[in-house]
Amino acid sequence: MAKARSAPDMWMIISILLILSIGLVMVYSASAVLAFHDFGDKFYYVKRQLLFAALGIGAMVATMNADYWIWKKWAKYGLFICFGMLLIVLIPGIGVVRGGARSWLGISSFGIQPSEFMKLAMVIFLAKLLSEKQQAVTQFTKGLLPPLGILGLAFGLIMLQPDLGTGAVMIGASLLIIYTAGARIRHLGSLALVGVAGLVGLIAAAPYRLQRITAFLDPWADPLGAGYQSIQSLYAIGPGGLVGLGLGMSRQKFNYLPEPQTDFIFSILSEELGFIGGAAIILLFGILLWRGMRTAIAAPDTFGSLLAVGIIGIVAVQVFINIGVVIGMLPVTGITLPLVSYGGSSLTLLLTALGILLNISRYSR
Repeated sequence: MAKARSAPDMWMIISILLILSIGLVMVYSASAVLAFHDFGDKFYYVKRQLLFAALGIGAMVATMNADYWIWKKWAKYGLFICFGMLLIVLIPGIGVVRGGARSWLGISSFGIQPSEFMKLAMVIFLAKLLSEKQQAVTQFTKGLLPPLGILGLAFGLIMLQPDLGTGAVMIGASLLIIYTAGARIRHLGSLALVGVAGLVGLIAAAPYRLQRITAFLDPWADPLGAGYQSIQSLYAIGPGGLVGLGLGMSRQKFNYLPEPQTDFIFSILSEELGFIGGAAIILLFGILLWRGMRTAIAAPDTFGSLLAVGIIGIVAVQVFINIGVVIGMLPVTGITLPLVSYGGSSLTLLLTALGILLNISRYSR
């Protein structure tokens, strides 16, 4: 499909690069103590983050310049490959267990998370499917049930790892696509009730999830157990005040707050840079989401519009859950802050996805 294209959205590029730059600084600040203690090299984590950021920027530039219609052609094959990876990772001896979940494929400390690839593959596939069958999406059996069945199967395989956080992000972004494509509110509302019942079942089936819920409601009931992370996160945010303790001056990163460079990096950012620093990063995410939704609205075709909604949905849901957990408004789920938290394949893949979004912006009306 040959169309004249313009320059990519510069607001989006600037916000992405600023968030990524702040993330690199904060990964070093949050991880230096831990890295020196574990590896004798305080730059251990930030050097790896720089490597994956460079790979991600290269991928972002490539996808920004590759017409987004090519993803429609390969959507089905990409989904099949990701389903295969989700099955392979569950095989003992092949899938690598980290943090209690068999979520990784790789060797030693280098690895990829198939569930991260599935998030993007699902978004691309649903954008293709629903753009081709948009009229049918108002019908529950013929239009809505097939994509929900595929989505449910992927979520089930991710939960076998288990990885509720990644599964929740995929579900959230996918439902945004389905709603934008024209699904009826009453159909989605009925399914939401079924989803709540299923979530209750998942929580009841795993004692650690129930502990997280009770810890969320009252973390001080078990301050050294299930409530520990939430309490330490709040201990980091509180002293930050308006302007923070100063870059590098966090106290909670000295083995008080678990995962300071990943899930709880926003806590360290708020402690060191204060309310102003936390508000600035949220503002940058707001600009990114605003320009992403503007791109979706102005996209030249339904596929581009739904794909843009899905990609920006991944970012929005992940930011909402991560910050919600950090400030104690949501139970601990193990979700990183996009472009800010330490992460290898997830960072590279997200930048790749944002490159696709930037390419869509080049064709916006």
